[in-house]
Amino acid sequence: MNAAHQKVAARHLSRDAYLYVRQSTQRQVFEHGESTRRQYALRGRAVALGWPTESIVVIDSDQGLSGADSDREGFQRLVAEVGMGRAGIVLGLEVSRLARNSTDWHRLLEICALSETLILDEDGVYDPGDFNDRLLLGLKGTMSEAELHMMRVRLRGGTLNAARRDAQCGPARGAEDPAAGGAGLRSAR
Repeated sequence: MNAAHQKVAARHLSRDAYLYVRQSTQRQVFEHGESTRRQYALRGRAVALGWPTESIVVIDSDQGLSGADSDREGFQRLVAEVGMGRAGIVLGLEVSRLARNSTDWHRLLEICALSETLILDEDGVYDPGDFNDRLLLGLKGTMSEAELHMMRVRLRGGTLNAARRDAQCGPARGAEDPAAGGAGLRSAR
């Protein structure tokens, strides 16, 4: 019996498995179909752990919403279901699919620990009530939040660099006025 199966007990299997599916933007939903397919495929992992197909609840209403958005109906529903003791396990491809800020992530971990709900991601099955599992999940959540911060820093840096370049050189001739002979687009320098 592998470690994942050892963590799954009858008390978990007596409750539903909740699969949370999310992509951050509508563009990602349309252009990154493989990621979506991989997320839905986690149903197979739940079945392999002992959940019947009819006991797997899919929450995918947050498709196209950022994990940093605090007004995610699907995530709120997931937290409520876990808190009411209806979930035996929460499935998500990556921790970053669940939450992109420490507050939401640690709240979910605490509720999962109190309700004895497991968490499954692509790497394994975790029991938030177990110190070592909770430590690892906490690190994953911190890394996810840091990743989001770094993306914002890079995007802001690019925007500021473009603004500085325009301030120094001015926009390309005709770039802002198509009537003046420009295409209305920025030219590459």
